[in-house]
Amino acid sequence: MKKVAIFTDGACSGNPGIGGWGAILRYGEAEKEISGAEERTTNNRMEMQAVVSALSLLKEPCEVDLTTDSQYVVKGATEWMSGWIANGWRTADKKPVQNSGLWQEIARLKKAHAVHWHWVKGHAGHPENERCDALARAAIDDLRERLK
Repeated sequence: MKKVAIFTDGACSGNPGIGGWGAILRYGEAEKEISGAEERTTNNRMEMQAVVSALSLLKEPCEVDLTTDSQYVVKGATEWMSGWIANGWRTADKKPVQNSGLWQEIARLKKAHAVHWHWVKGHAGHPENERCDALARAAIDDLRERLK
């Protein structure tokens, strides 16, 4: 099984507001950067979209080291998701899971891979996290320019 490293980050200008996401995929010496933006979204949705977009690019089952600065993403994927699925995408107090569409897509995508989730502190000098943040912010700036 191929070993792939993925780094992701999301950003929002206002929450909700214009949001962007960035990701780096690394396989051996090969590296790919991707990013995108949405007009009206939240930081959590952008963190999740980065994961969905990166995992969607994998063409075969891989062992994935996925690094993010979002505890929401890591805890959702590793601690909360199994309960949400068992409860029909409802929380323990029977409320609908926020961002359930993106969570369901993460659940579907991670089934195909052996994903190891890693959390890093944001804005603390982690090189790939800083690069992903820059990609997300550039995507926000690009979208702002297109909306003018």
